[in-house]
Amino acid sequence: LITVGTPSQGEVDYQVELIDQLIAQKVDAIVIVPINSKVLVPPVIRAVLSGIKLVNIDIRLDQKLLNDHDIQVVYIGPDNESAAYDSGKVLASYLNKNDEVVIIEGLSGAENAYQRNTGFHRVIEEEKLKLVASESADWETDKAETVFGKLLLNYPGIKGVFCGNDAMALGVINVLDRNNRSDIKVCGFDNDTSAQKFIKEGKQVATIDIYSSQMAVEGIKCAIKMCKENFFEAEMSTNYMLYKI
Repeated sequence: LITVGTPSQGEVDYQVELIDQLIAQKVDAIVIVPINSKVLVPPVIRAVLSGIKLVNIDIRLDQKLLNDHDIQVVYIGPDNESAAYDSGKVLASYLNKNDEVVIIEGLSGAENAYQRNTGFHRVIEEEKLKLVASESADWETDKAETVFGKLLLNYPGIKGVFCGNDAMALGVINVLDRNNRSDIKVCGFDNDTSAQKFIKEGKQVATIDIYSSQMAVEGIKCAIKMCKENFFEAEMSTNYMLYKI
């Protein structure tokens, strides 16, 4: 088992380089969590055409681009849209109609970020909340602090914050703590250690556990099966769990 990765969640070019290195090494299979659903398609195509078995977990590769090149890749992961919807519904239960809310988005170009945004938007429309801003913080805590700090200045009447992951929720909560704004409710995604702590303290109302490590296990099992047998299954759905106050 060869494990490689990027130092941060935004280094798309480096991830492309890593895939090309694995192709050059003539590995038998690759299990990938693509940083960008479109940019990683060309190196994935190169890998498949070179005979490497490819399993895509967590962040789905762009299906249209794969179809355009007649490439099939196994996908293993959760329903991010439904999971985000469930987390967002908990947040909405603390709010009233027309309350102002913002979305702190994940990395632009990542399919799971898009799906989570879609789930949050469904909640906002259903509950008739007022979305005043939706901005990306690239999954990062520090960037979320900067982005949300500016949003809070521009929209001091915010009542709720939908965060694409718990790392960004941590950044939002740091801003709220500095400004003594315990009245603003926050939901997240990933069930990070920070989220578990904040839920106990009442600073975060909900998060989602998508069982990332188990997803990786299933990806590796699938890759091994593909190498040993003539096995292919287009999609394998994994479970998630909602945690709330």
